[in-house]
Amino acid sequence: MPLTQAVARLNTIEGYRAQFRRIYNTGATAEGLAKAIAAYERTLLSGDAPFDRYQIGDDNNGMSIEAMRGMRLYFFKANCKECHPPPNFTNDQFHNIGLATRDRGRSIITGEIKDTAAFKTPSLRDIKLSAPYMHDGSMVTLEEVVAHYNKGGTPHPQLDVDMVPLQLTADEQADLVAFLREGLSGHTSPSTSPPVLPD
Repeated sequence: MPLTQAVARLNTIEGYRAQFRRIYNTGATAEGLAKAIAAYERTLLSGDAPFDRYQIGDDNNGMSIEAMRGMRLYFFKANCKECHPPPNFTNDQFHNIGLATRDRGRSIITGEIKDTAAFKTPSLRDIKLSAPYMHDGSMVTLEEVVAHYNKGGTPHPQLDVDMVPLQLTADEQADLVAFLREGLSGHTSPSTSPPVLPD
């Protein structure tokens, strides 16, 4: 929802108002909301994924044969590593990946035509847990995402040069999805609030 609407909604809920007053000495504000979300996101740590175990030589890393084949595709034929390199599985850059969108993306900030519909590359860590996909939630499954990349995206004047048809077979696409699901999900830190300790 729009930021102003989100802040207004938070201020209608006493629990949130009390927390914002306690932590930021104000009611909910746009700046406080940004800080609160950033603080929460810093608690989301993921590690010890099957890919991590494979990297340190663990042959019994928990990935299926299909996921192992998908890992090879990820790093070679599909070249996913170009924008999603380990260890964080993102290059933290902005790319136009050929989505059918009217959103101007990064160009809103930079004013540069080349940044039209370019969005920051997200990490793929724990990707199976973060549906729907893309900046606008327009894809529900990893199969849809891989099919989008396989066709090279939707034509766009500012389409990233690396967005080319991958020419993966149906079986290869399934293997790549298996790697994304199985290989990149680790032990994520709990997202619940810490217990309140007695005074």
